[in-house]
Amino acid sequence: MATFDMKGLGVAMITPFKSDKSIDFDALSGIIEHLIEGKADYLVVLGTTGETPSLSNDEKHKIRRFVIDKAAGRIPLVLGLGGNNTSALTQELKSDDFSGFSAILSVVPYYNKPSQEGIFQHYKAIAEASPLPIILYNVPGRTGVNMTATTTLRIAREINNVIGIKEASGNFIQIEEIIKNKPDSFHVVSGDDAITYPLMTLGAVGVISVIGNAFPAEFGKMVRLCLNGNYKEALPIHFEFTELFNLLFVDGNPAGVKCTLNAMGMIENELRLPLVPTRLSTNEEIHKITAKIIDRSNNRSED
Repeated sequence: MATFDMKGLGVAMITPFKSDKSIDFDALSGIIEHLIEGKADYLVVLGTTGETPSLSNDEKHKIRRFVIDKAAGRIPLVLGLGGNNTSALTQELKSDDFSGFSAILSVVPYYNKPSQEGIFQHYKAIAEASPLPIILYNVPGRTGVNMTATTTLRIAREINNVIGIKEASGNFIQIEEIIKNKPDSFHVVSGDDAITYPLMTLGAVGVISVIGNAFPAEFGKMVRLCLNGNYKEALPIHFEFTELFNLLFVDGNPAGVKCTLNAMGMIENELRLPLVPTRLSTNEEIHKITAKIIDRSNNRSED
């Protein structure tokens, strides 16, 4: 089984669209370069932030191939691949070609609300079928069911090629229990930009980030400082992003980060239904805060 290091800044990549809603591969190329130059540690392709539910299977495979070719081995790639039909997912894991990827990020089954035993058996089945290490993804706000600390720890101890979890429950007690009692080889990363700093003080090893699409260098610096135990130096960077954390999600994800990237001149502000761009008031606030962050970053570079 291949190994993959989850530490640091992972970025859940957006999918840029043109005004006709087709995929903007030129913009996607620019984003990939932006993330590599910004020293992101790995990229997550076709996650929720990539608006994957609105992509056709053909589009998903074109994006996979494009990112692999463009990244050209310069940065590890993680593929978002989950579902609520365990049998179909295991068949896909057994039959598809995952060359170019280092791990699979797989969300807790959504909508049909499995029991904790059902969640365990789901991950056991896909882990056995997968040629790549599995990263769990717990995001009850989207799936409708929370994977408890007890279930996460059971998976961590009993299923060999599950290597960690992206925890986006927002439940500090639950996440702290996982960090406290997990095996050494099992890693916890934040699934929520806003609580990355406090979770890293507890022992999380990084984040799979949305805001990292726009600010990989700045947010990645905070993550690396925390990894090195320099929490005092990292805290002001966390505070720089506080206003933006809230704005990015007030009108849904990835509407906020797409607005930010549009403010930076990197993409058109286009989403696919049922998602829509941020409200005008949110848009204006994001533009103001984005300009402030860029100015502060430029001033630091000149010092």
